[in-house]
Amino acid sequence: MNQLLSKVGRYEFLAEPFHCDITYRLFIGHLGNHMLNAADFHSNDRGYGMSYLNPIHKTWVLSRLAIEMEEIPMAYDKFFVETWIEDAMKYFTGRNFSILGTDERVYGYGRSVWAMIDTETRQPTDILSVRDGLIKEYIETEKDCPIRKSSRVKINENTPLIRTISTGYSDVDINGHINSVKYIEHILDLWDIDWYREYRPQRFEIAYVAEAHCGDRLCFYREQEQQNEYNIRITKLVQDEEKEEVEVCRSKIKFIRN
Repeated sequence: MNQLLSKVGRYEFLAEPFHCDITYRLFIGHLGNHMLNAADFHSNDRGYGMSYLNPIHKTWVLSRLAIEMEEIPMAYDKFFVETWIEDAMKYFTGRNFSILGTDERVYGYGRSVWAMIDTETRQPTDILSVRDGLIKEYIETEKDCPIRKSSRVKINENTPLIRTISTGYSDVDINGHINSVKYIEHILDLWDIDWYREYRPQRFEIAYVAEAHCGDRLCFYREQEQQNEYNIRITKLVQDEEKEEVEVCRSKIKFIRN
């Protein structure tokens, strides 16, 4: 086996001004994209990423993501995303993140859970069978990720429908389904721009239940759990003989004042 790389990867990014909102803070969706890019760079460099998996008809899909930020990078800020594997089982692996300034101050952290699927059957596949379980060589247990893991979002059956949207070309990623971060952006659009003049997300959780595809219509249900804390349920409309809704993901957001 070739010499192993470091277990923790560190990647530099820039809060580009047109990726920032009206408060000059980086959009959470773009931060999420940077985190997923760091995960891709980390896994590709170590031999179990998409560039190895795709030719053998496998791919990584995001199952859960939690982002908790005490600060958010401002326009033109350079920052680092660190990422590492916390654990690896047959069908799921835990990957953590830290977001750091160039002065090493901590903006926040992330926790994620990933599954590997067969791109032809769309069914889960054994992560530990890839390259004789190479991923196990990169499990890092000493580095701390102090935020709590994702919770199980509970939402009432009578939660009101807030919005229904159609999905299109720009919602779909290389895996052929609605992009993980696009759900985050659509969820954050449930509040108007004046809300974001006063509040920003402090913690964002999302759990993906089923795939949605280009052309699916998504329904967004929202309820307030506590002050400035909300639960969201997203379904897709299935057109058969009768209209039916299938849940695709759930989310929880906590806002704080800017």
